[in-house]
Amino acid sequence: MNFISEDSIEGVTISQRHAPPSHYIFKIQSFSSLAKNHIERYDSGDFESGGYKWKLSLFPCGNKKKSVTDHISLYLVIADTSSLSFGWEVNVSFKLFLLDQIRDHYLTIEESGGRYRRFHGMKTELGFSHLIPHTTLFNPSNGYLVDDTCVFGAEVFVSKSKGIGGECLSMLKEAAKFTFTWNIEKFSQLKEAYNASEPFIVGDYKWHVLLYPKGDAKGKNHVSFYLVLTDSSTLAPGLKVYVKNCVRIKNQSSTSTTIEKEANNWFTKSAPNWGWPKIISLDTLNDQTKGFLIKDTCIVEAEVTVLGLVSTLS
Repeated sequence: MNFISEDSIEGVTISQRHAPPSHYIFKIQSFSSLAKNHIERYDSGDFESGGYKWKLSLFPCGNKKKSVTDHISLYLVIADTSSLSFGWEVNVSFKLFLLDQIRDHYLTIEESGGRYRRFHGMKTELGFSHLIPHTTLFNPSNGYLVDDTCVFGAEVFVSKSKGIGGECLSMLKEAAKFTFTWNIEKFSQLKEAYNASEPFIVGDYKWHVLLYPKGDAKGKNHVSFYLVLTDSSTLAPGLKVYVKNCVRIKNQSSTSTTIEKEANNWFTKSAPNWGWPKIISLDTLNDQTKGFLIKDTCIVEAEVTVLGLVSTLS
């Protein structure tokens, strides 16, 4: 007989045994009808082994994608991979079986030495493109096809599996951009340590501005300004938002001396706000000749551009 393992380096081991497969038996009646009805591939139902779901994939006329036409092709397929974590790997030693119904024993086909093969996202099926020649299968004296019925089987032994972390960086081809203008009236009467603006939406995320009229702990004798990702506590784990943040303290007398600060930052659940503790000194702000505080009103602009996102792969 001619048995050839797909992608096999060390070949295969073919043996016989009386014990049936431990994990799955796949019986096909009216086998010849598969070809007559143009069924090129048939996938069995799922079965479980080692904490994973598997199935057998049978090509009764051979796997044409592998240029096989004179053999049966049979593969072990890991099923339901959508529930597995990104980067999953499952190392498996498996055997495929074909029942000799005359002598009541199973032909057993496996990798030489029972070596383990690796299933992963780019390789979800492994097996034998040339499992058995059609001439061997259809020869009545071999006992593999009796009354147009044949029986296949599988044993799957999982050695170990592992998953790795990962993330996806998506830079936006068309960046989401919005300029928020905040007219802060009665600036000198602000009593709170900080004041929050109304929220605004940029790139499907809600933002607001925090302004410390007398500076925060790092901004003594200055105005402190921060852009805040409002709903950061609800962000998915690992999500990061890459933002270009441009803030302006408008000079209401001359646009040429408007104070402008710019930075690019990653906003995350643990780092939801970025800004400047010393955007303008209180002396400069309160100097009426400078034009930043007119009629006790300060005008702040926040130009927010969402440039990209990072999300975890799962």
